[in-house]
Amino acid sequence: MSENPLAPYHPIIYVRGFAAMQSEIEDTVADPYMGFNIGSTKSRMAWTGDVKRYYFESPLVRLMSEHGYRDVFEDGEDMVASERPDCEIPYRSVVIYRYYDEASQDFGTGKTPPIEHFAQGLGELILRLRDKICANPRSGVAKEHFRVHLVAHSMGGLVCRALLQNPKLGSAQARAAVDKLFTYATPHNGIDMRIVRNVPGWLSFGDANNFNRDRMADYLGLSSSEDVAVVKNFPPERIFNLVGTNPRDYTVAAGLSAWGAGDASDGLVRIDNATTHGLGADGKDVSSPRAFVHRSHSGHYGIVNSEEGYQNLTRFLFGALRVDGILDVDDITLPAEVQKEFDAGKEVQASYQFEVTVSVRGCQWQMTRREVRECSAIFRTYDELFPGKKGTMRPPDRARSPYLFSVFLDPSKSVKASKSVSFAFDIKVLVPDYSVDGLLFMKRHYEGGYIMRELILVEAFPDAAALGGWRIKYGYQDDNPGKATLSVETHALGDGTGFGFELAIAQKTRPGLKGTLRIEARPV
Repeated sequence: MSENPLAPYHPIIYVRGFAAMQSEIEDTVADPYMGFNIGSTKSRMAWTGDVKRYYFESPLVRLMSEHGYRDVFEDGEDMVASERPDCEIPYRSVVIYRYYDEASQDFGTGKTPPIEHFAQGLGELILRLRDKICANPRSGVAKEHFRVHLVAHSMGGLVCRALLQNPKLGSAQARAAVDKLFTYATPHNGIDMRIVRNVPGWLSFGDANNFNRDRMADYLGLSSSEDVAVVKNFPPERIFNLVGTNPRDYTVAAGLSAWGAGDASDGLVRIDNATTHGLGADGKDVSSPRAFVHRSHSGHYGIVNSEEGYQNLTRFLFGALRVDGILDVDDITLPAEVQKEFDAGKEVQASYQFEVTVSVRGCQWQMTRREVRECSAIFRTYDELFPGKKGTMRPPDRARSPYLFSVFLDPSKSVKASKSVSFAFDIKVLVPDYSVDGLLFMKRHYEGGYIMRELILVEAFPDAAALGGWRIKYGYQDDNPGKATLSVETHALGDGTGFGFELAIAQKTRPGLKGTLRIEARPV
């Protein structure tokens, strides 16, 4: 057998998040699914706080009902842990990594082991699951082709990363068996709070120092001088980061956590700390795919028990095409009055906020959303976009080009007979608050105005004769609502991983923007 015939539907291991208090640990171990079975009836539909009832059954139920997964509990036993010779575990299984059992006063010692111990235990679970499944002749999968998906919430993502990138933890066989990692609200760059900033290393209460960067570097196999959000020994593009942007509905510690984390957070993890990156196959630094959803760290409005979370999860695990959007800015012009002040030698400063939402055809939810009013917009200063000495020609820094979105598309969910997959992205560049010699320049200012706005539709058709196996069309909502009718000629990406195309932007009015929307697609 040359490959796994059951891909991309590999077993899923869920790794839950942090429990600080002993009472939380006991509540956790009392639940067979450790929270992965929790659904929700609440969905915050608007930034004003208006609530519409929306029934989301839970990730576990949806994986079972829509993708044929099963749990591993039978007759009161966990079949992965059982020594029964008659148990058969199906390949499409959802396994809960019950690493807090050891910390339970009922099932263990009542003492919480270090995160390194949890990582090693995860590696052992992967190999045990492999042996059990591959022993089932009906699985049709040899050990060397066995793969597993890891799905983790909060600290669970750090447990997974510790296994994957620290060669001292677990085995190479276990690491090689991991196909993809999906993280919900994981503090990949630690936890920062008002006043204390990064969680201090001496804060051992409840093992909260697991989120101190020096401590993280240790168990992630990094040096103390390295960025702890860097992924090593595992492809960063095979990790998906789902980032929450709603702090106000995180009610832990009577709202003190949300206050400490601040607005640009999910109530515990700051947006800037929730993503990973690392070196790609070409040796260049690449960002892991990510999406931003207006959900809190946990609770009724939590990120795990949300439709947006589930849709990003399943499309990342089972989808066929990844599409990324990047905005390369060549020039941003000033309003005529501000330009006049600049020409007169006055100091002019401006920063820019980029909003973007992405939705897929036929659905009422959004795959990703970054907006100013939710404190999640992409922020760039003029000097970041165009570094260099003032008064000189300053070429753009492409490393600071706004990374708009990464979306995964699944032809099995297509509503068209052609099996085409489609999405729309709405991009806005807001008018900034200009300052002249340190004073706000408010003439002709209207709050909420924007330099540019486009709603663009992209549709990909399976076509064996086309580059990368996909034929692409696009369109503008203003020209032909709901339809992508314009054909585009794609080109191979420089790294050989897929194909792409560009759309030129030229706003001639002042203030205006000139640049290129760069769309990159990669079969997965």
